[in-house]
Amino acid sequence: MSSVSRRTVLAGTAAAAVAVAASGTPAAAGRPKVKPTIVLVHGAFADAAGWSGVLKRLIRAGYPVLAPANPLRGVASDSAYLASVLKTISGPIVLVGHSYGGFVITNAATGNPNVKALVYVAAFAPDAGDDVYHLQVRFPGTELGLEALDFRETPGGGHDGYVKREVFQRVFAGDLSASEADLLWATQRPGDSSTLQTPSGEPAWRTIPSFFLVARDDRLIPAAVQRFMAERAGAVRTVEVRSSHVAMISQPKAVADLIERAAARS
Repeated sequence: MSSVSRRTVLAGTAAAAVAVAASGTPAAAGRPKVKPTIVLVHGAFADAAGWSGVLKRLIRAGYPVLAPANPLRGVASDSAYLASVLKTISGPIVLVGHSYGGFVITNAATGNPNVKALVYVAAFAPDAGDDVYHLQVRFPGTELGLEALDFRETPGGGHDGYVKREVFQRVFAGDLSASEADLLWATQRPGDSSTLQTPSGEPAWRTIPSFFLVARDDRLIPAAVQRFMAERAGAVRTVEVRSSHVAMISQPKAVADLIERAAARS
């Protein structure tokens, strides 16, 4: 090999080594960023179908999305179930919770390094020791008192809570039509009443960036409570919309936009 060609080969090899060191692999510079998996968690009195409008937008944008069923049997068991689902997902995750689903994501994400962002949509974001009831009434405005619920005994001796039909639209879905609210009422999934005063564990938002969507017209979790939780969690971004408690149904674009913003930082 001539001295010229030898110098050329060595120079090319050195340049390639620098590129690999800087990017991790020779092709990394041209490789598109992996989109995180979006996991959507519903709350009580709802099911995963409530995310349909958000799902459509995220899927269209190319995100892998999962909306698992939340068992609604208790903070510890619901969080353990979601944590087991998260362990089956490889790569980065953006975890989204609505209402009581915020309690579940706050506990399920702890210790999972793949969860890169938490998004709270008109949701509870508890600190250690908080429970649903005391957070809900921290500031005035909730209309979901005991008188708004029907309790039905379960086989194990517990009680499930359902929102009564006569108050369901006003409390839960004030910006939906009467027919839409009737469908949600008829298909609502109850929460175990013991969940109301079960304390939360160490919150994942202490170590994972959080994003909040505040529903200004929420009659279940007052907007003042939502703002308080967002500030306490040190939210990266908080947006507010004119919406009832079911912001993911009435304002799916705003919800999807916030989730995409969180995903972009993952």
